Amino acid sequence: MDLSLSTRTESGRSVVAVGGEIDVYTAPRLRDQLVELVDSGHYHIVVDMRAVEFLDSTGLGVLVGGLKRVGQHDGSLRLVCNQERILKIFRITGLTKVFPIHERLEEAVAATDGS
Repeated sequence: MDLSLSTRTESGRSVVAVGGEIDVYTAPRLRDQLVELVDSGHYHIVVDMRAVEFLDSTGLGVLVGGLKRVGQHDGSLRLVCNQERILKIFRITGLTKVFPIHERLEEAVAATDGS
């Protein structure tokens, strides 16, 4: 399985829709997309992971790196995920305390930076 990526702007936030597998082979594409967004001045990013079928530690590392990158600009990185098998990875690793994770895209886009 491959990785699909598409980016759009919604209510002043950059939304990166991700589908397929985020693993050691495909994660660099997601990293490059996040770096490109931040380098071009987009500091409030929502990663829509509802179509992600697999996530490994490399993918987690890319997301954490993206969070650090936007944090250097007082930005935010929010995740949208409603699949139990993917949410379980965030719970096991303790990253639910690090990332704001929303069930619906509309919630993530509407959320203020403090929530």
